[in-house]
Amino acid sequence: MTPYAAVVSARFRMLLQYRAAALAGIVTQTFFGFTRLMILTAFFAATTRPQAMAPADIPAYVWFGQALFQMVPWTLDREIAAQIRSGDVIYELLRPVDLYASWFSRAFALRTAPVLLRALPMVLIAALAFGVGPPPSVGSAVAFAASVTSALFLSCALTVLVSVSMLRTVSGEGAAQTLLLLVWVFSGLVIPLPFFPEWMQTFIRWCPFSGLLDVPLRIYTGNIPAADASWFVARQLGWTVVLVVLGRVALKRGVRRMVVLGG
Repeated sequence: MTPYAAVVSARFRMLLQYRAAALAGIVTQTFFGFTRLMILTAFFAATTRPQAMAPADIPAYVWFGQALFQMVPWTLDREIAAQIRSGDVIYELLRPVDLYASWFSRAFALRTAPVLLRALPMVLIAALAFGVGPPPSVGSAVAFAASVTSALFLSCALTVLVSVSMLRTVSGEGAAQTLLLLVWVFSGLVIPLPFFPEWMQTFIRWCPFSGLLDVPLRIYTGNIPAADASWFVARQLGWTVVLVVLGRVALKRGVRRMVVLGG
């Protein structure tokens, strides 16, 4: 594990240097956090029907969603994309490490370092401005921690899968934009998933994207009881295993068919 720990450490230190970008991101995410909160508040003020989430759960859902925003795989690894376009990825194949594990390690750093730079202000806004407190029980807090960890590994698996797809598509922009659309709609970044129509709920529950953000946030608010959380965490981990296997198979086939400089 030493080479992969070194990859995580090096990438982590590099990503933590972008403090100006983090500050700009904090301002942007704060703006969108207030915007989403105002829209959802207006929705609850106008609706007369019982909803799947209580209005009191919304501030925690919105602001913790902003805190974990950078953990969601809405971008690809630009350095890997550049290596594939230039053919420099061939040098990665010469290293005495597993390429998939190396890329997964890079994704792990990519999905954690920016969160550390931006999460604290979002949590402070939630606590000081809206009175958001801790989860409703110790069990919910433990389940939330387990769900966030599972969401991180799920996000890394999706990130690597998009990177692997660039071995066939070269530019990777099509796969990245498709992933961006699916993540924004079905992870809870825009609308809490319980608010989607009933006929979509089965698909939403079983697709992997709900495990990226919606599941951890609903566990935190208590919308998913601690007693039921283990099933949701198991589903997150199950999708992670499936995506890792798909990524490894696709990488093996992609490397076998890869052409660099006509060779």
